[in-house]
Amino acid sequence: MNYWLLKSDPSTYSIDDLAREKNRTTAWTGVRNYQARNFLRDEMRPGDRAFFYHSSCEEPGIVGTAEVCGPAYPDETQFDRKSKYYDADASRDNPRWFNVDVRLVEKTRRVELAELRAQKPLRNMQLLKRGNRLSITPVTAAEWNCIMDIL
Repeated sequence: MNYWLLKSDPSTYSIDDLAREKNRTTAWTGVRNYQARNFLRDEMRPGDRAFFYHSSCEEPGIVGTAEVCGPAYPDETQFDRKSKYYDADASRDNPRWFNVDVRLVEKTRRVELAELRAQKPLRNMQLLKRGNRLSITPVTAAEWNCIMDIL
């Protein structure tokens, strides 16, 4: 099993939005960074676990856990001319962007950056590295266990 951190601006899509979805499941669409896309397409597998992280907000932090529900498949927003995620260079024969379905496991208390930074086992966590802006990052098993212990 792999572990991940999925960032979302809560004004765009929050953990509460995921909780309201049918079966508490959604397609994780709109990823438009090649490294994050590669994580989705090549490394995420059904059963993998993820932290749901609210970013670009007053109090960023981990707010829950989720599970990857299926393998990656082409992100339909790349083909929708009305979508802000439309990509004119993508085609159904050669899709450029992918997504996975994720299901909410549980909402948790908010674990803010300061609390994460205070944990020695997290000192090398991708999220905490200067300049990290990826919306999807891998989390090691040790990092996952450390965060689960403080939840």
